[in-house]
Formats: sequence, structure tokens, C-alpha cells
Amino acid sequence: MPDGSTGQAALPRYAPDVALVVVDVQNDFADPAGGLYVRGGEEVVRVANDEIAAARSAGAPVFYTQDWHPPTTPHFAKDGGVWPVHCVAGTWGAELHPDLDVVGPVINKGVSGEDGYSGFTMRDPRSGSTAATGLDEALREAGVTRLVVLGLAGDVCVKATALDGVALGWPVTIPWSGTRSVELHDGDEQDAREELTRAGVMLVP
Repeated sequence: MPDGSTGQAALPRYAPDVALVVVDVQNDFADPAGGLYVRGGEEVVRVANDEIAAARSAGAPVFYTQDWHPPTTPHFAKDGGVWPVHCVAGTWGAELHPDLDVVGPVINKGVSGEDGYSGFTMRDPRSGSTAATGLDEALREAGVTRLVVLGLAGDVCVKATALDGVALGWPVTIPWSGTRSVELHDGDEQDAREELTRAGVMLVP
């Protein structure tokens, strides 16, 4: 498997072994009426669709992740967590954005109340135990050797997914125009970019 690299460069050419992972482009994040709207989140849809079209034309697999929380979970501020209620399973807010082209499998995360930041793993906020989402196995079954990751939010779930991807052995590229950040704290986006670069993730302007 090729080595990852750091810095700024062009997006790798899609091919059957280069998977696109579209992270959490859901109404609660990408619609101004959403429960945890990410400013500019709706702008990600167009970029995502362009990348999805490019991936499909090259025969590359496309995977999607989707927050799918229960109504009560320590992930939510009302139950002792950090975040406002969002992406509750079966609600409008949890649905993928209606303008997003969905052409591949959807991996749900946070389904039992975990912190579902990464597309690969879920973490119980009380015990700290982790569980796999199934994305890792799906990518390996598809013969993937490289990942392109985009979606929402850049400083949270996109970051976590990319870092896990690198840790699991894949070179990862993020087209940063295909993300927007929450910035729960000032500077979170810049901190995320620096952490990703240190880990070997390629950030494309």
C-alpha cells in the first residue's frame, strides 16, 4: 500500500481502488434549520456531488457515513454531553441532505448512544469502550488502497474519520473545499488542519 504524505497537493485520481468517503452530509448539519447547523454546510453538497461524479466515472466506490443517535444519549448536552440534540434516528435531521447524490452504502454511527465521531469507530462516552462501525471491513472487501474523505464537520467527524483511516493503514486526502467546520472553540479548524497534517493526511486547498 502506498505511503501517505503531508502538505498540499492535487487530489489523487479516482480509480477502482480509491474510495470516496462522504461524512455526515445530513440535514441537521447542512441545513440552516438543522439542530447542529455547520455554517456553510449546505455548500459542501455541491462539492461532494462533483467528487461523487468523478469517483463513479472512474469506477471508484463511494461510501457514506450518517450519525444515527437515539433520542437520549450522553453525547447530547441535555444528557450531560457537549452537543445539542442532532441526527436522532428516523428524524428529518438525521436524513442525508436531499440534494446529495447517494450512490453507495451508508454506514450508521452513534446508534447506541456512542460518540460517533469517526466513520470507523464509535466510543461509549461513559466507559470509553469502542466498537467498529463496519466501514473498515467494507473498504477492505472493496479492495481499497487509498481514501478521499470530505463532508461535515471538518474539525470533528471528518478529522476523526481521516485520522482513523491513516491509523488503519490508508493514505488519506481531504479536499478542504468539501468541508466546513463547527469551531466549538475558536481555532478548532486550524488545530484540526495541523493535527491532520502531522498525522500524514494530505490536505488539498
